[in-house]
Amino acid sequence: MDGKRASESFSVMKELVLPNDTNGFGNLMGGRLMYWMDIAASMAAMKHCNAPCMTASVDNLSFKNPIKLGNIVSIEARVTRAFNTSMEIHLKVIGEDTLHQYQYESNEAYFTFVALDPNRKPRPVPALIPETPEEIALYDGALRRRQLRLILAGKLKPDDANELKALFVPNK
Repeated sequence: MDGKRASESFSVMKELVLPNDTNGFGNLMGGRLMYWMDIAASMAAMKHCNAPCMTASVDNLSFKNPIKLGNIVSIEARVTRAFNTSMEIHLKVIGEDTLHQYQYESNEAYFTFVALDPNRKPRPVPALIPETPEEIALYDGALRRRQLRLILAGKLKPDDANELKALFVPNK
């Protein structure tokens, strides 16, 4: 299976924040944003592997700035690394106040998706080929993030997380 360039999975999804999307403070509800992020991540994952995909995990989601009623939400999604059957997707959320003509970062997160075969079983995905300095940095950090996810899920023993351990334990 040939690898695919990271840029091939890049997807941008835009939404207008309407009254039904907001809480009592006039801010976009976090659950609605997570829903939109899941869709954007799914598009990037499917573009990478040309197969149906499903969400396996969502990393910490911290909100830096609220997105207000009437603002435009842009969600940028790209695959940062492909493993055997799973892919890490980086999402960056940008709010845009068109009235005052400025953009601001709302949040970012990493989602993990698994590609599925026709029987809804995990299937192999193409390797990822990072090209730009940003893509390479995201690719290099993905293995550590994956090991941390697996430790937190109880699927990997901390002693077996060699990439992650290297950050904390100096080489002898």
